[in-house]
Amino acid sequence: MSTAGFTTCLWFDGRAEEAADFYVSLFKNSELGRVSRYTEAGPGPAGSVITVDFVANGQKFVALNGGPEFTFNEAISFQIDCADQAEVDFYSKALTDGGGEQGPCGWVKDRFGVSWQVVPARLIEMISDPDQEKANRATAAMLKMHKIDIAALEKAYAGE
Repeated sequence: MSTAGFTTCLWFDGRAEEAADFYVSLFKNSELGRVSRYTEAGPGPAGSVITVDFVANGQKFVALNGGPEFTFNEAISFQIDCADQAEVDFYSKALTDGGGEQGPCGWVKDRFGVSWQVVPARLIEMISDPDQEKANRATAAMLKMHKIDIAALEKAYAGE
């Protein structure tokens, strides 16, 4: 069995360093690492950033300035496990500030086009309840939301 780890590579069009700085500033247990720059050999302008290694929330990433050929879409997203409404509010706002957008069911797209799911632990508990009526009510309420509202979910879950 391999002991190799994983590093998620995120492809940007000239904004790798800006994105890495943003993610490191947003999450605890984060730090910037090595910055690699193009040399005279190219293919990018000498001195410009090609990659930035960083850790965000304890996970390893590399931000790559790969060009405009590929863009992000919702097929890949990062789930932020939130303890409470304050965390949901914080991450939803931080990720939408500066050109991001709030999507349905707690999904957020940040200003770089990266998709995030801002998910309170309580939501998972409610929609996973073995009591299908309660789980259905919580799920139906969530499907009508953009940013997740835990108090509203609790009311639906309780049948109020």
